[in-house]
Amino acid sequence: MEASGVVQFKDLGLAAVLVFAAIGSAIGTGIAGMAAIGAWKKAFMQNKAASFLLVAFAGAPLTQTIYGMVVMNSMTDLVIKGVYLWSIGIFCGIGIGFSAVMQGKAAAVACDALGETGKGFGNYIAVIGIVETVALFVMAFSMMLLGKLAA
Repeated sequence: MEASGVVQFKDLGLAAVLVFAAIGSAIGTGIAGMAAIGAWKKAFMQNKAASFLLVAFAGAPLTQTIYGMVVMNSMTDLVIKGVYLWSIGIFCGIGIGFSAVMQGKAAAVACDALGETGKGFGNYIAVIGIVETVALFVMAFSMMLLGKLAA
């Protein structure tokens, strides 16, 4: 039995990276989803076809939760060995999560633009992908750091 109160929080980094990434995904998908619904409403009110492509925009921020899970899984072996990774978990989770929020905002504008014009899907998805790249960088660089710590 371990006496230190700090040991009780040894999994904090693991939980933080996943939770912060998931919070960002929830906020981002909520923002984009509301915009998609608004665009569909406009189309229905004008008796126009409502583009199902808006679902791609609304769901785009979900991938950041997966990135958080990947980083969390990469951290597990080090935590089991007794290395506490609070700062990596917290900061990586916030970085990934903030990328999801901003991606949701970009996706919301894309929903509005596509819903209004019916054009530009490729351009809009490219911008959404660029925003996602921030989360990919955070994931990749944190995994590089974790690899060095494991060595």
